[in-house]
Order: sequence, then C-alpha cells, then structure tokens
Amino acid sequence: MFKAIVAAVSVAATFNAALACTAVDIVAADSSVIAGRTMEWAFDMQWTLVSLPKGTALEMTATAALKLPPVTVTSKYAIVGIKPGILPGNTLLEGQNAAGLGMSGNFLPGFTRYQTVTPQDKSYVSILGFGEWALGQFATVAELRQALPGIKVWADDTLKSGPTAPDVHFVFTDKSGASIVVEFVNGEQRIYDNVAHVLTNSPTYDWHLTNVRNYLNLSTVGPTSVRIGDVNVTEIGQGGGLIGVPGDYTPPSRFVRSAFLRHHATKPKNADEAAQFIGHILNNVDIPIGIAQSKAGNDVVSDYTQWVSIKDLTGNRLMIADYDHRTTFLTLDLNQIFAQDKPTSVLITALPYPKGADGTKALVK
Repeated sequence: MFKAIVAAVSVAATFNAALACTAVDIVAADSSVIAGRTMEWAFDMQWTLVSLPKGTALEMTATAALKLPPVTVTSKYAIVGIKPGILPGNTLLEGQNAAGLGMSGNFLPGFTRYQTVTPQDKSYVSILGFGEWALGQFATVAELRQALPGIKVWADDTLKSGPTAPDVHFVFTDKSGASIVVEFVNGEQRIYDNVAHVLTNSPTYDWHLTNVRNYLNLSTVGPTSVRIGDVNVTEIGQGGGLIGVPGDYTPPSRFVRSAFLRHHATKPKNADEAAQFIGHILNNVDIPIGIAQSKAGNDVVSDYTQWVSIKDLTGNRLMIADYDHRTTFLTLDLNQIFAQDKPTSVLITALPYPKGADGTKALVK
C-alpha cells in the first residue's frame, strides 16, 4: 500500500531543481522483476548503448593529487548499459548484468558530496567508474550492499563530466526484487532500502519518503456523490480520489505520482504485463520538448525525455525507446549479447527501431 512506504525519518532539506529522471520497479505475481526508468536531459549527451563482456578491465583510481596507485579489476559479469558518449570510458548511468542486477543513476544536485579518499585507503573508484564497478563485480543487491562500506567513491574538478556536475545517486535492483538506493551526502555514503520502489532526483531519498506523508488522502476510489443541503451532487467522472496528486515535473511531484501509481495499480501477472505496467507509469512522467524549460542568461534550455529503458531482470531482456520512437519500444535479447567475447556499442538514436504495424487490412475487406 501507498501509505506503507512511508518511513519514520526526520530530515531538513532545501529543494533544488534537477534534471528529471524517474526509476520504478515491480515484482510480478510470477516473481518476474522489471525495472524501468526515464532519462531527461537538456543537452545532447550522445547516449550510447554498450555491451561489456565478462573479464572487462576497469582501472580504479584515486584523485591524482594523492598519487595512489591505480587498482585494476576485471568484471565477473557481462554488462549491457547506457553511457553518455561525450565522456571518456564507460560512465554507466543505466544497465544490467548477466546475473540479473540492474542499476539506474539519477541526478542529485545540491545535495551530493562524495567521499574523501585518504593515503591510507586501498579501495577507491571515481563516480564515473562506480556503475561499471558495481555491475561488473556483484550478482545481487545483498552482495553489493556488503561491499559498499569498503570502497571510497570520489569526484573532483579533474573529472570530465560534460555540461553537468556528476552529482548522482543510484538505485540497484536484482532479480529477487531486492532494491536499495545509494547516495553520497556530506561526504558520507548512505544506503536505503528502496521501500517506495521509486527514485527521482533532489532532494535526498529520505526527504521524499517524508514528503509522501502529505498525500495520504489520495485514493483510487473517489466519492460517487455528496449531499449539499437537499441536493445530491454526483460525480462527473471517475478518478476523483486523485484530486490533489501533483502533476508538475519537479522531482518531489514525480516521486509522489509514480509511487502512488506503482503501489495502487493492479499487480501484473508476469514479465510481459509488468513491462507494460512500468511503461504506463513512466508515461506519467514523460516530458515533451518545450514543457520543462529553464533560463541561463538569455539562453533557454528544455529538459525532455531523451530515452526510456525497461529492464527484465529475470528474463535478461532490455526494452528501449528514444524520443522519436516513444511508442515503439525495441527489445534486445541480452543473453545473446552477454555471450559475446568482445565489447560493442551503438548510439541509442541509431538503433533499428520498428515502424508501427500497418493495421489497414483489418478494416479493408
């Protein structure tokens, strides 16, 4: 239930506008686990779909000023993920591995401050390599959670991160349905059970859980009629129980809207229904070009949904659509991709999206 996701947490936070990403996951009645997300951005990041085979080497470094030796690890699991192509290396902000661990990185500006690496530390990775490290080394949320306290995650001005500072928090979900949120705040690592099974952007995750308390009046069932004096006033349509649900695109509003839908809609029976379920929820946070704008001097930029991905963590499938093909998802069989022994990549906009099926003959006899 929606009300049950609210934890007793106390936090003071200042709201900052954020690039608008939303992640949602669900466990179907047959135990299939599906996790999806939208990626909103205002800049051309050359989003690239990459496959990294088992055994891919990752060089983990500390900030250059410390002159600590790089530590090279090789991946235990093959990965398919999405990175901004304008950045060097494999800066994964979305992905899943062959063991069924999925990840989505959402921006957390105004609140993120990474850990400080010291000369005594032996295990460290920049935020740009964090996603590849996590997906390459661990099969489950439990394994990852146990390992996280043993590594320092850092960022500084030497990292090439494009037009936006790399202020990110992550949600990890595995094929058991376990899910955690990982944040870096005030130089400390924070790990939360993802009780809402939703992640958006700023403020921090615990703030969002507290904010949900403002919407405990929402209901799937609205009043059919209200008596005012001697007059019986009846409803003019269904859905009245949702009057008051926030409809804007700010992170708090998207969190509340997505959490309510996720916890109240009819539970899907299997993976196919769950993928459609996640798609319908994400439709409620999809942003057309020109709607969510901001100004920097005389320049106006528009945040919009550049792509949407839906991960079948049980069946090793990935469904993806870019802005120009929002209604025609492309499905990838990841088992075939995981079996490769070489890395591959392709721009998301260059994928062979299917054209809409021609149904004319159904009415032409």
